[in-house]
Amino acid sequence: MRVKFVAEFLGTAFLVMIVLGSGIMAENLFPGQTGLALLANSIATGAGLFVLIQSLENLSGSHLNPVVSFIEFLWGRLKAKETLIYVSAQMLGSYVGVIITHLMFKHPVFEISTVSRDGTHLWISEVIATFGLICVIALSRRKHIEFAPISVAAYITSAYWFTSSTSFANPAVTFARMFTNSFGGMAPIHYLAFLISELVGAALGFLVLKGITETKKSKAN
Repeated sequence: MRVKFVAEFLGTAFLVMIVLGSGIMAENLFPGQTGLALLANSIATGAGLFVLIQSLENLSGSHLNPVVSFIEFLWGRLKAKETLIYVSAQMLGSYVGVIITHLMFKHPVFEISTVSRDGTHLWISEVIATFGLICVIALSRRKHIEFAPISVAAYITSAYWFTSSTSFANPAVTFARMFTNSFGGMAPIHYLAFLISELVGAALGFLVLKGITETKKSKAN
């Protein structure tokens, strides 16, 4: 279990560094050009996510996301204690990722974001983004498991653009965003709404997939 904790801790830390670091770099290179900054941010995130999933799959399953671990628990693939260990590693890793990102870009080590991300449209976006992520993870592994990393990475890259929230879809990364006042930041007052939206999206994904599975079983019988 120690290896899985370390893998999830390091993987989530690097994921946060990729998301926030590329956002800061893009903002520095393209000041005032939000579209270009988002394009750079999304490409870097998708590429980095693919590498992380591909590299850590055999160590921990490369969840890197509390809602993914929670859904694995609902499927019975993780025990309650294991789920707690996974989520703890992810949350701790996410905060360490913020600190390292700030050190790399000469930002204050400790910041509280003032970036406003408020509105029902953003919460709906997070429900949709997380629902899609859970479905992509589950369905892409059913026939060609080797395509799962690129499927998830491609989905997140596209979700940056088709959701108004730019697809956080990850409570650990969302948590990290509260502690940076950079391009990817989010004021703490909005965290709970995003968290609830992500949990709702994940739960809906689980229920839909469970329904599909049960329907297929009943037809087979």
